[in-house]
Amino acid sequence: MSRTAVVTGAAQGVGLATATLLAQRGYQVWLADIQDLDTQVARLEAMGLHVRGIRGDVSSEAFAIQLTAQVQAECGAADVLVNNAGISLIERAEDTTAAQWQRVMDINLRGPFLLCRHLGAQMLARARGSIINVASVAGLAGVSHRSAYNASKHGLIGLTRTLAAEWGGRGVRVNAVCPGWIKTEMDAVDQASGQYTDRDIVDRVPLARFASAADVAAAIAFLADGDHSGFINGVSLPVDGGWTADASWESLRVGTRVR
Repeated sequence: MSRTAVVTGAAQGVGLATATLLAQRGYQVWLADIQDLDTQVARLEAMGLHVRGIRGDVSSEAFAIQLTAQVQAECGAADVLVNNAGISLIERAEDTTAAQWQRVMDINLRGPFLLCRHLGAQMLARARGSIINVASVAGLAGVSHRSAYNASKHGLIGLTRTLAAEWGGRGVRVNAVCPGWIKTEMDAVDQASGQYTDRDIVDRVPLARFASAADVAAAIAFLADGDHSGFINGVSLPVDGGWTADASWESLRVGTRVR
């Protein structure tokens, strides 16, 4: 039986890697993004994969309703929802404006809620489905100069746990992945601000590297598939190379590595 997945923020990075992997595993995948998706969809279709692209702002309820209606009309319902769309903001708390704060919340938290609400209703009606919210290690701990981003990701983990508790008994599992720093277009923009370097990240991670988009996509695909993760519900899975597990100071961490 064909399965349908919706992946937001799918024009690049983790979203595109996830959409590609799910399509390779037999899902019909809807790629959603505020950016144009024609090139990505054409490339995936050329690989023989079953994909659709839809452009819109995840923070708009009108878009959530439109996407849900199109999925229902063509596929009946979504089996998997991956709430990956997100934006970053590096700014001191005292310099973060109300408008900046609200925009981060709109994309990173309101958007996932709206899509959970509307696409989740389809899943609840069929008593089956899997939702994966892409949070962050910044949802598990504090990271300086990211008050809005951290708060949005903490909120997304809270939403994940609440929906897992509320919907699990009705057949819909809700989980989150919490990536560490990933080599994506977003990271390139953030690094351009001069706030951190590759070495800052590599020396903080026990596995001594950045995550890749493929690392995160593989974790999402695992949580999506009920045959492999059918009794996993309400978790916030770190995909961080051990970042959140390691309380060592830097010289100790780096000094224990195999050269």
